[in-house]
This record gives sequence, C-alpha cells and structure tokens, in this order.
Amino acid sequence: MTGPIIDIRGLSLAYERNGRRTEILSALDLAVPRGQFLVIVGESGVGKSTLLRVLIDLAKPSGGTVHLGTDPQKTRTPMALVFQDARLLPWRRVIDNVAFGLERHGLSKPERRERAAAMLKLVGLSDLAGRWPHQLSGGQRQRVAIARALAVEPEVLLMDEPFSALDSFTREGLQDEIQRIKAQTGKTVLFVTHDIDEAVYLADRVVVLAGSPGRIAADVTLAPPRPRQRRDAALVEAARHLRAELSRRSAEL
Repeated sequence: MTGPIIDIRGLSLAYERNGRRTEILSALDLAVPRGQFLVIVGESGVGKSTLLRVLIDLAKPSGGTVHLGTDPQKTRTPMALVFQDARLLPWRRVIDNVAFGLERHGLSKPERRERAAAMLKLVGLSDLAGRWPHQLSGGQRQRVAIARALAVEPEVLLMDEPFSALDSFTREGLQDEIQRIKAQTGKTVLFVTHDIDEAVYLADRVVVLAGSPGRIAADVTLAPPRPRQRRDAALVEAARHLRAELSRRSAEL
C-alpha cells in the first residue's frame, strides 16, 4: 500500500462540562509514513495522550478527519496501545495475559498460546511465561504489556508514556529494547513522552505539541544512525533545539 499509514487533517477535540467548553486539540495536521518511529512530546495537559486515544477510537474528535492506511487483509487490529501502567490481569499468568487480546480473533487456545509464546520470546521473557503478574518487576510487567500489544499483530504500535513510571536504569534498558523490537518487526510506532532526551534517543521524527488547545509547535526529523549513543553530539544538539523550541512556542501559543 502507498501513502501515509496515518493521515490527520484539521483534527480538533473539545468537551463541554457544566456549560463550559474546553478545547484540548486544535487544527492538527499530521501524516505518518509507514515504518516511522514518531515521538510526540509536550508538557502535561497539552493533548498528547488524547491524540493517541483518538487514533484508537477511545475518544471522538470534534472536527477534522483521521484516515488510516492500514491493510485490512493483513491485520484484524490496525493499532494497539501500551499504557503508562501495564494493566495486567492479576488472575492470569503471564502467557495468558499476552494471549488475552487474541480471544476475540477466533483463534483456538493452542494458537493463542503459540502466538503469545512467540511474543514473549520477542521481548525476552520466555522463561517467565508461567509467572503471575505480582511476581514480576515493573520493567518486566511493561515488557509483558508490549508483548500483549504485539500479539494482535497491529500495523501501528501506540505507546503512551510507557516507561515514565520506571527507574532510570530500567527505563534506559526498555528504550533499547523497543528500538530492537522496532528494527526487528518494522512496525510503525507512535510514542508519547514528556522527556525530550528520551524522544531524541528513540525517534526518527519528533513532533512537539504546545499551547492550549494543543497545536503542533515543531516537527523535527532526526538523522543520527542506529544503534545510537546516548551522548552523541547530534542527539544532544537536537534535544537542546527542541527544548528551546518548546519554550518559545509555548510562550507564543
């Protein structure tokens, strides 16, 4: 298929409460090519997570259009979302948590188990398939959540600040892990974060949301080759530029 896998035109979202209208997003235009690792950054409350929820149909826009160029012949689930917290079912073992999303896809239990086992291998947790969620570390739980999202074979993986609640050592390890998974699977990834250093380390492209309502304040393509070094001069400069741009545009908007 040709064209962007996500094409957003004039997207706006507002809600009314107690007779008062609040705008969250306004006039967003965004095209995402297939296979891109796009990171969305911005301050809290600017609408980053809301945008992901619009894409996965958990929130309805007030205006504009969202066109998905996903292939219905290849996938039953065009997108899957990984939340900030893993949201594992405590009464299911790890492998059954990963298989959970497959239950409505018409697969037999052996087929679901086989797919779940393959995804656990992909995220490096094959040895923990029989454990309960409470027996896992925070980083391990997030890996299970990623495996669960990948199990439904989405064309686009949405990630809503998935590492923000983790300690810095675990977070850096999972940043490297998601880059490896991205390279291995070729998925399109939309990753939300408030951490600019995380953004420039992960992204092919960074979109900055700023203002109230949220608008696109900057759109920057990053060229450093992979695998990347965290203290690479080009990444340090990109982070400096984005911080300055975010500060300037936030003041303007």
